[in-house]
Amino acid sequence: MTDTFVTLHGWLGGDVQVRQAGDAQVASFRLACTPRRYSRRTETWSNGPTQWYSVNAWRVLGENCRDSLRRGDPVVVHGRLEAQVWVNNAGVEVTSFVVEATSVGHDLNRGVSRFAKTVRAEASGGGTAAPSGAQEHEADEPREESTASAA
Repeated sequence: MTDTFVTLHGWLGGDVQVRQAGDAQVASFRLACTPRRYSRRTETWSNGPTQWYSVNAWRVLGENCRDSLRRGDPVVVHGRLEAQVWVNNAGVEVTSFVVEATSVGHDLNRGVSRFAKTVRAEASGGGTAAPSGAQEHEADEPREESTASAA
């Protein structure tokens, strides 16, 4: 069976949530993708219906998502698309789309970003990975709001 890979760009619907799954951490977030269409006839832009996707990012990618992404950020996600079918409390069968991310990044069409390479601890040293040159209080500093339009 062939996997289906997709690339999505959209906006984070909430902050990244991290949980432990066995020996690995997995970060999860919701991604809102709203298509925009231009009508030549009316010379106006309009939004299509917003589609929501759940995104899972495992291990180091998940840790980096947790440390880098915040609610409302414009992001690009590439990964394996899976359809999950389940029955809700009302007894209705529901299909949800989940992306198992292989790559995640800020959408640089919407603003700028700064990259900090993750430094890995030696195998014998234990410990966790930390961004190179990152300050410990960086997450507490106010974030500059993007001035890019949402068009």
